Amino acid sequence: MAAKYDVIVVGARCAGAPTAMLLARKGYRVLVLDKAGFPSNTVSTHMIQAPGVVLLRRWGLLAEVIAAGTPPIEKYSFDFGCPGGNVRFSGTARMPDGFCTAYAPRRTILDDILVRAAAVAGAEVREHFTVTDLVADNGVVTGVRGHGRSGVAVVEHADLVVGADGRNSLVAKLVGACTYNAHPVGQYQYYSYWSDLPMDGFEIVVRPHRVWAAQPTNDGLTMLAVAWPAREKHAFRSAIEANYLQTLELAPEFADRVRRATRREPFVGAGVPNYFRKPYGPGWALVGDAAYLKDPITALGITDAFRHAELLADAIDRIRCGRMSFDAAMLEYQKTRDEAAQQVYEHTAHLAALEPLTAEFERVMRALAAGNTDAADQFAGINAGLVAPADFFAPDNVERILGSAP
Repeated sequence: MAAKYDVIVVGARCAGAPTAMLLARKGYRVLVLDKAGFPSNTVSTHMIQAPGVVLLRRWGLLAEVIAAGTPPIEKYSFDFGCPGGNVRFSGTARMPDGFCTAYAPRRTILDDILVRAAAVAGAEVREHFTVTDLVADNGVVTGVRGHGRSGVAVVEHADLVVGADGRNSLVAKLVGACTYNAHPVGQYQYYSYWSDLPMDGFEIVVRPHRVWAAQPTNDGLTMLAVAWPAREKHAFRSAIEANYLQTLELAPEFADRVRRATRREPFVGAGVPNYFRKPYGPGWALVGDAAYLKDPITALGITDAFRHAELLADAIDRIRCGRMSFDAAMLEYQKTRDEAAQQVYEHTAHLAALEPLTAEFERVMRALAAGNTDAADQFAGINAGLVAPADFFAPDNVERILGSAP
């Protein structure tokens, strides 16, 4: 059967909707399917780091995020619990042109903006549609099978099916996408939303075997996530609220702020595995968490989803225009993604173990707290995906940082 669409995208959130939007803007026939309706919520750290904000601006969508009352975040505040006394400092994650603003919109707001942008670009969006299987011809994926709310079975055909359906991706499962360089779940985190909880930008507090982070979001709320090591997940889950609040007492000033605040929503959370998946094969491709997932401790998931949506859309365009073969363009997509992600991926997996600080790391953090603002900005840049961890912790850079301390 002749393909009705050039591309079918399964999943319409932070990876799928931008992929569909970008392809539709290039003139391709795109169908986007999602079992959810929009606006709707999903588990998320919310943070869009500065490079992701730049993409939103380039796509013409940043103004909508700002108009929704999403507060800007331009400061990263760190608090490390060290044996000789807590170490506190702040930094600004600056891009080469000086841009340094991040945002943490609620997913009810962000995903709706992205889905509507895909529709405006010309993509056909079907909400409340559940994909149940893939259609294939001689080992090549040619479409999807599923149903809407009516339950009536529907088959749609396309030259390419893109799985943007998250870490439990049905598309990845059905095509047998291989996983590599995997790390187990490092930590379990639970979060909720609080009113009257002022934040000094994006605040990160680290204590032995514990970490929490908070950032302002829409409607005057602050999202506050608390994490314990995966080996303690059952203990954490046994009394989530009590353990969450007790953890905050490791930083009394922070805990006091929370006591004066009001929790507005239930606790939500989970543990996240770390993996790369081969993101393509005959008639199919993967993007977003379906293709690459890491612990949320570095809060780069949405930013990476945006980046990889652009990479994939560009690869598909090169294929469709005849500039590259399918295998060559998709291999380039995979290699570009992996090379850009590898360092921060390993850094994230290491952080997620929530091990105590090493003596060398503590020395560097104390040097940053002593007033080295340039180095503090570099450290904040790691969290924003702007500075490679290996570059920051390179011996010559560490020597410069330590040498600048009073």
